[in-house]
Amino acid sequence: RIGEENCPNCMKTDLSMKCQDCQLWCKEGIEVSHEAIFSYNQAMKDFFNRYKFDGDYILRKVFAMILKENLKKYKGYDFVLIPLSPERYAKRGFNQVAGLIEAAGLSHLDVLGKREEKASSSKNRSERLATELPFFIKEDSRIPKKILLIDDIYTTGKTLQLARELLLEAGVKEVLTFSLAR
Repeated sequence: RIGEENCPNCMKTDLSMKCQDCQLWCKEGIEVSHEAIFSYNQAMKDFFNRYKFDGDYILRKVFAMILKENLKKYKGYDFVLIPLSPERYAKRGFNQVAGLIEAAGLSHLDVLGKREEKASSSKNRSERLATELPFFIKEDSRIPKKILLIDDIYTTGKTLQLARELLLEAGVKEVLTFSLAR
């Protein structure tokens, strides 16, 4: 679990003040409000390799109770997940974030779509930060007032910030972000 010493905005560990990433977001006029449960350490890397890349779908249940407990406090927020592109979904066979949330017995809105691009996991830091908007709002989507945008792993924050920006432009009043690991 992420301990007490972390960035107050994104929960980057081993810090007691706003991290460099959040300072850069702030300079761009973006205030980060992110919550995560676990540090992305070697054990988490191994978990996600087996779950996402090896397709060990049963592992979606490992964090179900912890996720359910942590997401209880977001009453009044609709959950929206970071989507996979149709090509990535076809290759993997499942959306790893949807698997985690559904295993926790929680529901989510299907609002966002994603165009195919190079996988974030295969990009270096500068490539991740230079990513253009790969998301779009699906036709006939109900746009709620308050959203908790959920992803599996927060690295630089770029993926979540791109989706957050799109949702705010679509009329959402408040968008907070959440991930299992940071």
